[in-house]
Amino acid sequence: MDLKWLHTFIAAAKHENFRKTAEELFISQPTVTVHIKLLEEEIGSALFEREGRKIILTEAGRKFIPIARTMIGVYEEGKAEMDRFRQGYTQKLTLAMSPLIAESIMPYVLKKFMLAYPNIEISVQVLDSIKIPEAVVSGEVDLGLSRSEIKNAELTCRPLYEDPVILVVPHDGRDSETAPPLDAEELLMNHYLITHNHPEYWDGLLRSLRLKIPTIKTMAVSQVHVTRRFIIEGLGISFLPSSTVRRELLEGRLLEAPCPFLHLPVAKTYAILKYESEKETQFLQFLSQFRL
Repeated sequence: MDLKWLHTFIAAAKHENFRKTAEELFISQPTVTVHIKLLEEEIGSALFEREGRKIILTEAGRKFIPIARTMIGVYEEGKAEMDRFRQGYTQKLTLAMSPLIAESIMPYVLKKFMLAYPNIEISVQVLDSIKIPEAVVSGEVDLGLSRSEIKNAELTCRPLYEDPVILVVPHDGRDSETAPPLDAEELLMNHYLITHNHPEYWDGLLRSLRLKIPTIKTMAVSQVHVTRRFIIEGLGISFLPSSTVRRELLEGRLLEAPCPFLHLPVAKTYAILKYESEKETQFLQFLSQFRL
């Protein structure tokens, strides 16, 4: 049996139209007809009923759809497994991580891990924190790294790190040695506060801020990388985990404004697991060397 016949059948079953099938697969319509005929001869059942130019799946055709998908899936997984073998991989670790984690220190960590464990193939999915538990439960990923604590009886949620939250403001162009100290209260009264770029700490922080500065103006932005850019461009200021602006602070593109009048929260990083095999243990032990 030729796999091309199966791919053609799956497409034809979706469209129930040989012309659209040919267009999707970039083959001629007569080729589609030949593939379906050869497949029908191979399995000994008609897969489509033909009514003039229309084609309709038969009962046998409907039953064969999941079988064809399974056969293609087994082939593709086998091919992928052989590719991993040729590349020297003996294990595969699939990670889900929030954008906040993926864009900070994680590229550096993964590079180091891949050098230390060349036999483990790494696959990464970047997901919103709210979607990571579902991916772990379903087995789509082996391990989740999230900024949100989750409560799920099927999963283990293990805190890994605490990251101080700081008030981040644009650089004012002054020399750091001669400039007066930054006044956080004045900055908060005169700039938009960019909020809700982190899933955990904003509601409580805003309540505390409004007790101190009732007139504070806010603008919600859902992504940290967008928040950083907005601050650099002078659109506002924000409270962010220090690790997410480490480079910009070192380069002088952003400044930290001390807030002695506020009890600032910490941003936590969590490992989310359903099972903990050797590869997950190795990765978490390796990860413990770094601060996310």
